[in-house]
Amino acid sequence: MTVDTDITQKKQLENQFLRTQRLESLGTLASGVAHDLNNILTPILAIAQLLPLKLSSQEPDCSEMLVMLENSAKRGASIVKQILTFARGNEGKRTVLQVKHLLKDIEQFAKGTFAKSIAIQRNLPQDLLTISADPTQIYQVLMNLVVNARDAMPNGGTITIAAQNQYIDESYTRMNIEAKVGNYVVVIITDTGTGIPAKIIERVFEPFFTTKEPGKGTGLGLSTAIGIVKNHGGFIEVSSQLGKGSQFKVYLPSTQETTVEAAQENAVQIGNSELILVVDDEPAICEIIKTTLESHNFNVFTAVDGIEAISTYVQNQKKIHLVLIDMMMQEMDGARTIMTLQQLNPQVQIIAMSGLASTEALAQAAGTGIQGFLAKPFTKSDLLNTINGVLNSD
Repeated sequence: MTVDTDITQKKQLENQFLRTQRLESLGTLASGVAHDLNNILTPILAIAQLLPLKLSSQEPDCSEMLVMLENSAKRGASIVKQILTFARGNEGKRTVLQVKHLLKDIEQFAKGTFAKSIAIQRNLPQDLLTISADPTQIYQVLMNLVVNARDAMPNGGTITIAAQNQYIDESYTRMNIEAKVGNYVVVIITDTGTGIPAKIIERVFEPFFTTKEPGKGTGLGLSTAIGIVKNHGGFIEVSSQLGKGSQFKVYLPSTQETTVEAAQENAVQIGNSELILVVDDEPAICEIIKTTLESHNFNVFTAVDGIEAISTYVQNQKKIHLVLIDMMMQEMDGARTIMTLQQLNPQVQIIAMSGLASTEALAQAAGTGIQGFLAKPFTKSDLLNTINGVLNSD
């Protein structure tokens, strides 16, 4: 069992590494192509601007064509600039920045220009940390995500603009190879739209790849966004569920030296040999949680789907103190598993987990009568404090 789990975790990390490597290779290719295109577009644009001075003003048809030629060349140059931003980023002018001000401006823009069928919700804490960034570039990233959220809801819906401080520890970095230990400001853009199919979600950051209809998008928005964010030392996480919506989390390193880590660690309490049942169809996630809990004096059973979870619970009902369960599993999802567990024992204590921490996911989890919720990925402190909060609530 241990060998199988280790292999699964290794494969998961390999997939993340291959995705990063693929984007880097595309970036190298895009950089070379962009360089050559710039050399081609430069004389075209120059000639388009010079020819009107040499042609007679009595030839309106030629003038119109030259204007069209100049505009097309400028549009091509703009696309090349976006490709270069994806390929190698752009330092820009960095300054200490409070992201909440940008988000408030974007919210006002959205409320003033988006269809009335789209509701805009905002959740910004007062104590949000600052970042070191180019305001124009970060505004471009966040605006692109909000516009994409709008486009994903042709029949209306809700866009939630949120932000939070987050300390990322080693447990978190084991779930995401792009993350580094430290304090981050996380901007979360969530929609209730059509969602992104699982088979293409890994490709959404590739240049010229788009899920929009022909003529509705260049496929450069998200590739430019990830180029900017990586150049700022951050990363982006995306989760989606067809028919439910999508969520993009933008992680930007904080410039502030804070005591966030110390405060979280001090709050963590050690277990008292309580038995926790961990249910997740990702064996790597089960193993990470199991290792963390066992190192803090908890006992752990694991199950890879709802059916195994119910079987394990039936055999050990009197021993199990709490169930930690993923909401989105292939075989028997979290909601149905929770309902069955509650029929077996109405007093069962349950904490739900989800990689889609949208308002709808939270509402779905809350509707099952659970005692706690964890948004994946989570830190060791998040995990332990949530568990202790439920166990000590009596």
